[in-house]
Amino acid sequence: MTGILFDDIGSFPLPQGRSKEWIKESFSGGKNNEELFAVISDAFRQKVEAGVDVPTYPQYQDMNEQFFSVIRNPEKSEEPFKVKQSAARIMELEAIEAVAKEYREEHGKKPDVRVCVTGPLELYLKEFGGTEYTDILDLLAESVDRFVSNSISNARNFNIRTVSIDEPSIGINPQVMFDNNELIKAMDIACRSAKKGGCDVEVHLHSPLHYTLACQSDNIGVVGVESAATPSYLDLIDRKELEDSDTFLRVGIARTDVFNLVATLNEKYDTNVWKDQAHMTDIVTQMETPAVITKRLEKAYSMFGECIRYAGPDCGLGSWPGQGIAAQLLKNVATSMAGFNKGL
Repeated sequence: MTGILFDDIGSFPLPQGRSKEWIKESFSGGKNNEELFAVISDAFRQKVEAGVDVPTYPQYQDMNEQFFSVIRNPEKSEEPFKVKQSAARIMELEAIEAVAKEYREEHGKKPDVRVCVTGPLELYLKEFGGTEYTDILDLLAESVDRFVSNSISNARNFNIRTVSIDEPSIGINPQVMFDNNELIKAMDIACRSAKKGGCDVEVHLHSPLHYTLACQSDNIGVVGVESAATPSYLDLIDRKELEDSDTFLRVGIARTDVFNLVATLNEKYDTNVWKDQAHMTDIVTQMETPAVITKRLEKAYSMFGECIRYAGPDCGLGSWPGQGIAAQLLKNVATSMAGFNKGL
């Protein structure tokens, strides 16, 4: 694969008839595993069929509880906030094995997969807020690394190409009390197994204000920026800083802020598109079209060139009104990127 790789951030709409409550009960109670795995694997299949080069396992759990539900369990921890190696499992990766096997048999190679894990700072803030216990931050980082380590060693029918540490609070949350060196140390601990395993290691930021933390990290090589909805974010990044630190970008080229997109349609048609969904498809037929997406990619490339390694939607699609329209957005991105890469 040459050119810029197409990945996605993770979350995806649930199929009709399945609720968030059903998902939560299925994960927490160990119930409905067959049905749960079917929901996850089908969503993953839709991402692959839409043309995503490096799809993320479908994220249907709360980003904090997905990991804290294991870390907090005394039977699954060595000590407080340090999960046992054997217990650090990401169930969603087990769920996509069957689809990955189908792909492998059809194409003669394993599909690439992106693993997104909640970062140690985000987990810390959820539990402790604006305090500063660096030992606990580092323990949480060790736990995150164990989830990643197990994911890499247990993958059978797919390659983990990218490991992304999701840290939305960096640059946004005023409660962050740690200094830069403490944050860099924790992030390096959290992704050392990913680096050792030869994966691209990304930090997904919702604001690039402190992107240089990633540039100073030993183990992080890619900075994810949500630049489709907020193009000015790219202006905060210095290409030379990236080049000097051998750091790459993952740029957002398709908007996922569906509530703002729908608000535009509400104003245009003087209606409530959430209730009267006749115009909902305008999002992917008139707004987030391949042509619009290509313009964003061209703009980003004019600024950063080969420093861009990945591109895709800004964020997850879990809040979108249905799987069909979410999959169509992914197809629009695939069309855009295929044309763009052909011209490189």
